[in-house]
Amino acid sequence: MDADAFLTRDTALILLLLVVGIGGSGLARGLLAERGYGALGSAIFVVGYGTMVILLWYGWIRPLDITGPSGR
Repeated sequence: MDADAFLTRDTALILLLLVVGIGGSGLARGLLAERGYGALGSAIFVVGYGTMVILLWYGWIRPLDITGPSGR
């Protein structure tokens, strides 16, 4: 399999969104919890993770045409 065929612009964007959405918000949550701001860290994690889910849905899943057969 050709590496260029796998790593398209859309695939790289999805991977970046996953890394930032999960990893970035998780790291921010951990750092804030270590400094005594656990509630703020949890809020940032929820907002970051939720934003990632919404962006993935809006940009990748929503445009899919998922329909069943048109006739019996």
